[in-house]
Amino acid sequence: MMSLPFYQRHHEHYDRAYRHKALQSTVSQYQKETKSKSAVYAQGSAAYARGSAAYRHASAADFSLDSSAAYSHGSSAYDLESAAYSYGSTAYDHSAAQSKRSAAYSLDSESLSKSSAAYRHGSESINKLAAAYRLGSEAYSLGLKDSSLMIEDQSYKMSPKAKRAKQNLLSEDKENEAIDYSVPIFTGREVSISGITDTEEERIKESAAYVAKRNLFATGEGVSARKVAKSTSEEEHHEKKSRKVAIRESAERVALKKTLEETQAFHKKLNQDKLLHAPEFIIEPRSHTIWEKQNVKFHCSVAGWPAPHVTWYKNNVPINVQTHPGKYIIASRYGLHSLEISTCDFDDTAQYRASAMNVKGEISAYASLVVKRYKGEIDASLLYAGTVSMPLGLGVTPHGYASRFEISFVDKFDVAFGREGETMSLGCTVVISPDIKRFKPDIEWYRNGILITPSKWVQMHWSGERASLTLTHANKEDEGLYTLRVVMGDYYEEYSSYVFVRDADAEIPGAPGAPLDVQCLDANKDYVIVSWKQPAVDGGNPILGYFIDRCEVGTSHWTQCNETPVKFARFPVTGLIEGRSYIFRVRAVNKAGISLPSRVSEPVAALDPADRARLRSHPSAPWTGQIIVTEEEPAEGVVPGPPTDLQVIEATKNYVVLSWKPPGQRGHEGIMYFVEKCVAGTEDWQRVNTEIPVKSPRFAVFDLAEGKSYCFRVRCCNSAGIGEPSEATEATVVDDKLDIPKAPGRIMPTRNTDTSVVVTWTEPPDAKELVGYYIESSVVGSGRWEPCNNNPVKGTRFICHGLINGEKYIFRVRAVNAAGLSEFSQDSEPIEVQAAIAAPSPPYDIMVLESVRDSMVLGWKQPKVTGGTEITGYYVNYREVVNGVPGKWMEANIKAITERAYRIQNLKENMVYQFQVAAANLAGVGTPSLPSQPFKCEEWTIAVPGPPHDVACTEVRKDSLVLLWKEPVYTGRSPIAGYYVDMKETKAKEEHWRSVNEKPLQKKFLKIGGLKEGVSYVFRVRATNQAGVGKPSDVTDPVIAETRPGTKEVVVDVDDNGVISLNFECDQMSPNSKFVWSKNYEPIEDDSRLNIDTKGGKSKATFKDLGEDDLGIYSCVVTDTDGVSASHTIDEEEMKRLLALSHERKFPTVPLASELAVEILEKGQVRFWLQAEKLSGNAKANFVFNDKEIFNGEKYKMKVDQKTGLVEMIMDKLEDKDEGTYTFQLQDGKATNQSSLVLIGDVFKKLQDEADFQRKEWHRKQGPHFVDKLGWEVTDDCNVMLKCKVANIKKETHIVWYKDDREIMVDEEHDFKDGVCTLLISEFSKKDAGTYEVILKDDRGKDSSELKLTDTAFADLMNEVCRRIALSATDLKIQSTAEGIRLYSYVTYYVEDLRVGWVHNDTQIRFTDRVKTGVTGEQIWLQINEPTPQDKGKYTMELFDGKTGHKKTIDLSGQAFDEAFAEFQRLKQAAIAEKNRARVLGGLPDVVTIQEGKALNLSCTVWGDPTPEVSWLKNEKSFVSDANCILKFESGKNVSFTISTVSTLDSGKYSIVVKNKYGTETSDVTVSVFIPEEERQSEQEKKKEDKKTKA
Repeated sequence: MMSLPFYQRHHEHYDRAYRHKALQSTVSQYQKETKSKSAVYAQGSAAYARGSAAYRHASAADFSLDSSAAYSHGSSAYDLESAAYSYGSTAYDHSAAQSKRSAAYSLDSESLSKSSAAYRHGSESINKLAAAYRLGSEAYSLGLKDSSLMIEDQSYKMSPKAKRAKQNLLSEDKENEAIDYSVPIFTGREVSISGITDTEEERIKESAAYVAKRNLFATGEGVSARKVAKSTSEEEHHEKKSRKVAIRESAERVALKKTLEETQAFHKKLNQDKLLHAPEFIIEPRSHTIWEKQNVKFHCSVAGWPAPHVTWYKNNVPINVQTHPGKYIIASRYGLHSLEISTCDFDDTAQYRASAMNVKGEISAYASLVVKRYKGEIDASLLYAGTVSMPLGLGVTPHGYASRFEISFVDKFDVAFGREGETMSLGCTVVISPDIKRFKPDIEWYRNGILITPSKWVQMHWSGERASLTLTHANKEDEGLYTLRVVMGDYYEEYSSYVFVRDADAEIPGAPGAPLDVQCLDANKDYVIVSWKQPAVDGGNPILGYFIDRCEVGTSHWTQCNETPVKFARFPVTGLIEGRSYIFRVRAVNKAGISLPSRVSEPVAALDPADRARLRSHPSAPWTGQIIVTEEEPAEGVVPGPPTDLQVIEATKNYVVLSWKPPGQRGHEGIMYFVEKCVAGTEDWQRVNTEIPVKSPRFAVFDLAEGKSYCFRVRCCNSAGIGEPSEATEATVVDDKLDIPKAPGRIMPTRNTDTSVVVTWTEPPDAKELVGYYIESSVVGSGRWEPCNNNPVKGTRFICHGLINGEKYIFRVRAVNAAGLSEFSQDSEPIEVQAAIAAPSPPYDIMVLESVRDSMVLGWKQPKVTGGTEITGYYVNYREVVNGVPGKWMEANIKAITERAYRIQNLKENMVYQFQVAAANLAGVGTPSLPSQPFKCEEWTIAVPGPPHDVACTEVRKDSLVLLWKEPVYTGRSPIAGYYVDMKETKAKEEHWRSVNEKPLQKKFLKIGGLKEGVSYVFRVRATNQAGVGKPSDVTDPVIAETRPGTKEVVVDVDDNGVISLNFECDQMSPNSKFVWSKNYEPIEDDSRLNIDTKGGKSKATFKDLGEDDLGIYSCVVTDTDGVSASHTIDEEEMKRLLALSHERKFPTVPLASELAVEILEKGQVRFWLQAEKLSGNAKANFVFNDKEIFNGEKYKMKVDQKTGLVEMIMDKLEDKDEGTYTFQLQDGKATNQSSLVLIGDVFKKLQDEADFQRKEWHRKQGPHFVDKLGWEVTDDCNVMLKCKVANIKKETHIVWYKDDREIMVDEEHDFKDGVCTLLISEFSKKDAGTYEVILKDDRGKDSSELKLTDTAFADLMNEVCRRIALSATDLKIQSTAEGIRLYSYVTYYVEDLRVGWVHNDTQIRFTDRVKTGVTGEQIWLQINEPTPQDKGKYTMELFDGKTGHKKTIDLSGQAFDEAFAEFQRLKQAAIAEKNRARVLGGLPDVVTIQEGKALNLSCTVWGDPTPEVSWLKNEKSFVSDANCILKFESGKNVSFTISTVSTLDSGKYSIVVKNKYGTETSDVTVSVFIPEEERQSEQEKKKEDKKTKA
């Protein structure tokens, strides 16, 4: 008995628990029968070789069209490499003929027929999947080397083996070891078909077959031909093979492979008719029973090749959609075919047939439809009767139970444009009818057809009415087609729109966009392949490559994986730590810099694929129906065998990726691998991973020489040692195996909407592994290309959104694969962005305008969507309604009608009718409207008029609009007397209708003002006559009061010939738009008074002769636009203005910007001039003086400048004879004008004197001169600066300053910087008063300027100085002194002219000995001696500069006074103490040097109050008087120190210390006593003798 892996042993109880007691005998009997037949599964290559011939023979002999249509696909898969196998398998599952198909998939036809009979004994349903459980047909279709390898390889693909699983393959060093075979995995997929049989006996057989087959694979019985039961204990032995047998079988396998290849080549050459097969229904349409007025939909799915054409029949009559517009909708999408019937009635009860046909045959499927009528009242209890009373897919309507819910979308999200990093939100309001609270919809969001689940990037919300999706941090991966699907039971509705996400702004200008869609592929223990997509934006420079970064999950540290950029969009990342999870990101680089990083990948764990699969199916989870059978034998300490199936799975210029399978012989412990390489053609093998062996059966080899060929092999290793190498790979050239695709071709743009274009193209030839395409657009002539998508799109069709209406664009496309981006395709033909033409939408709001005995007049509203072109007409249908049952539709008109009102003749009196209307344009007839309400054809006898119709809004602005309508068809019993207009806000209730006009209107239009901007309104009109007010018209569509961007008005223009015209422009026109002019909102038919000319987007209405007959409102509407319209009113006042302007243009004058004037020029010349507003190049001027024309000459210089309109005449000198009148006459075409100037008397004399002065002044300015005369200014430092501005200065020019005719010596020479000369006077005062003069002179002349600073001028200057000084004053501060408190302020400097005053508490201070003021240097102060509390308060210092006063204020009270007063007391006491403290006034020297034996007398004076105490210190020790030293202190101030005879012992430091209660002071004197030289020598000799004597 084979042992199970540990993780399967835990689930053994699941197998046994599901067994029925009645199954046991059947199971055992089934097992016994299958044991004898089990050898067929492992007969080896010889059995397969014998079976293959029988197999081919059986395929040719036994297969017929009716029993093996599905196998024709399986056969073609065998012949054409399994491409069509999956399709054949699907068809195989639905086939009824099982026995022949089972035989076709067996190895031996005879053996397999017995096995098939055994399986059929289990259940017929089991036979449908028998081929998949016997040997795996895919292994045979691929034609692998031998049966053992085929079975093992198939099992490997189905599920990774466990670590302890052993593969017993033939080893080179063990010749006689038996070969074992792995068994394909048995998955319990047949559980899904359990329960389809009807009887208990059949279900028991079905379960027995299932359990027995599962045990067959789980126990290993019959799996291997080498295992033969010898006894009841099931002892096993293995049949051994000799080396010769193995070699022979190997040769047979080679021969078999060759035969298979020849067979495949032969079948490829056969007629492809073998691929063709007749249609068959995968899903047949089912019958329906519904209620009247509901919709129904039949579905079916058909298979066949070529694709069958499906035709729908009703009672064997083909259904024609065109003859029943809106009734039937036939759709075919991805093999799913449907027929939808709208608003079913009794006539729709019939048998419906779907017929599928192709070249191989035809097949039909039938379904019935029964339409029932509900006549009773609705029982409310049915709504809440429980789940069994009403299925989820049904709703309740007044007509009975609905077959489905009506789902519609309101406030839809449109095409959205965002940028990376932004938050984007999509939303849509969902309306479900009927609204039953018990039924809640399922809201699903899809991106490019893939269901979106909530994540940190995507949030979804359903409020019960509105569905929204929010992209919290948009990335280019989020770009795509978003679909909202609302599901109610079995029915759903969808709405889709595209979302575009542009690149975020690059951090480095010119850097490329971020890569996108980073994914991790083929992850193993220490290895993963990272793939990504290239960005559409390269920043203007080619992308040089990409950097890949990794980050361990749970950290924030990113590590770059590659040192140099890689160009290939896949990269193997090695060196991962087993068991840890990683995320990755990619950055693009060009020569400008590195892009922003891409969105991070999903986390991936560095695990063996088998471990990852085992983790996903946790051991504690229920049995999944998958059993992996392995055989374990003790193999510890075994050197592993060589890996198998080594191959190069990817090769680029940068790396080569190797893949292999683990060896069968490896023991229980894990194994690792060493990879070796050598240059092709040599045997110089080098180990690639020399230090650390790899754990994964994948490895990327780097550092290979580009263009060279290499071979590779792999060795396994474990604790027992390193095994033998695998077979070497074939020579692999280090180069990109995947080429960059070629450019796409045949770029074809077509119109879509007014802001989008559909672009199609053809796939590039020989394209491999295409990721998608990037599309770019450019406005013709701009030279600037913009990406249309930032996420590669698949397919060869794309809608480019966000284009500008009316602009012409060209497009180009390039393909993308992992190798890179192709070259751009050729530019497309230019296309103008305009909406494509389509059939119009249905008209709506059908109403009866008049009814008589045999006819009715209908009115309706124009379709909301005209289809991009004007509507050419309408078609009306009607039908009788008898007892609530509608009849057949009948045509009311054969020829299209252009008006939106039509009378239907020949109706039956008192018959009830329903109507529908369809609009038509150049694209065809649109969908008819929904049936109208039932109307009874009878004679109207009411007295009041009928409803007005064709109510429309035009000229909509932010505060007004114009309402138009047509008079009622039925006028009542008396003529219509007028109209009333009603309005209300759209959301307001019915009781909020209000009348706009109090009195009835005679006209059929009204301009309504006073609207609120942004508010939506609706309107209606009522007609009135003598009998009263009639029924209101239909309500208009909601209109929002707003002035749309680009709105233009009608402009009145009068040209140069006096022609008056009305002009209107429109930049929103479509190719079929037209300008329609109206007068008083009636089309203009009489062209005798108005001429209309239209060119492009401009239209002009020209009046031939404007008069009273032309008074009125002129409006212009542009058709086929979104309501573009405007009007202009010409009343009597406007007419008079236009006629006056017209006369002026007919008889023009040259307009003058200025009349004739005179001025004096710089040299004293006289200039006469005037300026016209505009002159042409042919303008002329005549100059007249005293009625005589003068001409250009020496005296008169004349000039006419047509560009500026300037006309001038210059005279050098004005003489007495030039007094008179000057006239300029202008002529420009037929326009004329003139202007005159009179110069007589005083006017002439004044002008002459001014000219003479100016002439002299000009001569003065030829040398150095003053531009600005000498003046003064006060600087910020309160100094006075005399300055003047000079011109025409050179280096030799001198400047001299004078005061009172005395030259002022200036220390520095003037540099005339900025043409300014200055003289600074510091601390200006009265002594500086006087007359100042400055003189400029050089060889060209001289000039002077004088400034008097006396009297009033001096006073003004001093006032300014004082003002500046006052402004420089600092804030008042408080200072305490020993005498009292001082308030002070500093100024720049002080002059006597500055008057200072002090105010205390708003009272002028009178100065005394105690309170006084003064100035010390720059300090202005107020001294308060011996302050008292009465001195508290606010003090103000007033500085008066002669004109104004300047104040500085301080508050001397509270804490400020207390602190100042305390400081004053302290300083006062300190002053007293300093004054009275004990001190030595003088008399003592610092050092006294005296000869021994002399007398020393020192004296000094001390002072203190009270009298101080005196003491002496010698060498810091107390010293008192004795006989040798006499100390005296007399009269309280005289101190003496006397030593009658000094000796060397008296040397030292003496200190006198004086002390009283205010302090102590010490004065030091150093006394040095010396001995004369002779005495010192004698003493020294005497001391020596004394020493000798003692010795």
